[in-house]
Amino acid sequence: MPRQTRKLEIPAPIDPDTPLEKLTAAQLKLVWEATFPCPPLQPFYRSLAIRLIAFHRQELVDGGLSPELRQQLAEYAPGGVKDAARRAQPRVKPGTRLLRTWRGRLYAVTAGDGEFIYENRRYRSLSVIAREITGTPWSGPAFFGLKTAATPILEVDAS
Repeated sequence: MPRQTRKLEIPAPIDPDTPLEKLTAAQLKLVWEATFPCPPLQPFYRSLAIRLIAFHRQELVDGGLSPELRQQLAEYAPGGVKDAARRAQPRVKPGTRLLRTWRGRLYAVTAGDGEFIYENRRYRSLSVIAREITGTPWSGPAFFGLKTAATPILEVDAS
């Protein structure tokens, strides 16, 4: 189903074919007020206003984002349903081995599909494994070097 587009109405004294870059700040503010339902930003940054108005014009011509893409973006936005899960899971491919030396002993964890395998047991969280190894609450991603707190050795299983 084609999306409806509406024509951008520009105040009469401004020629709609004039490039935004050639408009004065006062003219840009008039175009802003005709384009958006809110007053111009304060302080008024000319270059930002030009980019936002140009983006809006492009959105009117091309129809903007599809409802499906808007929904997907909303899910990953801060506070969205997939945001917490996305931030909580380290991004390692299945088959990746995480190696960490702790107090003279080498520990190896293999990443599976949504889980981690340590000493032939399956875990959903690296933090549980880090806690088991150290005996103290650790961030699993930090302990295994997926954040900057530790330096691991990453080994990808080629098989």
